[in-house]
Amino acid sequence: MRDFMTVALACFLTLAAAHAKAADAKFTIAVFTKNTTNPAYAAFRIAADQVARSAGARIVHYVPRKPDDVEEQIEMIEQVLKYRPDAVVFIPVDDVAMIDSVKKLNAAKIPVVLASNPLPGDFVSYVGADDFEIGYRQARYLFDRLGGKGRIVIIEGTPAAPTNRERVRGYRRALAEFPGIEVLGSGAGNYQQPDAKRLMAKFIGDFPAIDAVLSANDGMAIGALEALGEAGRTSVVIGINGILPAVKLIETGALLASVDFNMFKIGCTATRAALRHLEGEPLPEKIMLPAEIIDRTNYRAWLVPVEQRSCPEWSEVVK
Repeated sequence: MRDFMTVALACFLTLAAAHAKAADAKFTIAVFTKNTTNPAYAAFRIAADQVARSAGARIVHYVPRKPDDVEEQIEMIEQVLKYRPDAVVFIPVDDVAMIDSVKKLNAAKIPVVLASNPLPGDFVSYVGADDFEIGYRQARYLFDRLGGKGRIVIIEGTPAAPTNRERVRGYRRALAEFPGIEVLGSGAGNYQQPDAKRLMAKFIGDFPAIDAVLSANDGMAIGALEALGEAGRTSVVIGINGILPAVKLIETGALLASVDFNMFKIGCTATRAALRHLEGEPLPEKIMLPAEIIDRTNYRAWLVPVEQRSCPEWSEVVK
């Protein structure tokens, strides 16, 4: 409890300090992401900072110390309510548990841009991608490469995350279209590389032959590759996110492919949406970024480190 209260106090002091210095900033925006362990969320934060710098705004980041911790995120919302930012860019750690917190932000008339994970509430805009379509396209791509036959394992993300539920729903649709694909096992890797590595080690112990691994994100795909390497086994592995370490593995052939669920572009767009709202500019209710398969035919476009990327112009994203 003491550590938890320390985190909450640190968040409050950070936002208070940001407001104290806000004389030289147009707006202060609180940005909520899920963890410090997934490079996709690091890319989101880098994007938010880039947009804010160019606009003369200030960003304060709120990230649970324990990955995807509901109680920490709830407490961080309480601190934001005490020292009101001009807007919130919000990725919920859980689409059910965070509903009441969103209601409080709505009641306080703090504008919220929702990103990545949909949930009920009043938002000035939602920025994300179609996770059902992402999962479906990823699975179909893998099954096509297997020639429509093979034994696979599935490494799912965090069970409570809507991104995971939709991706798994996409997997089910693809599996229904490929009766020659046999699912040996499926389990939660919680979108974390160490968790996925442990799960993959279990699958390796349980099944003497695994043709492929369908992973709901790149970090878990990398964890699966680590477990396979340590066991002296090989399987075809595919992920989602298009993070740089995964793209480098695509370059070497260690990873079959990834799907570009581009958290950098989502971060750019969500932060721009918040600023446009504060400036009184019109916003669409929903902004969906297209996904693209990344493989050996096109991977070079994703080799640029996130820190060196430039946010797309608003007109490139919102037609």
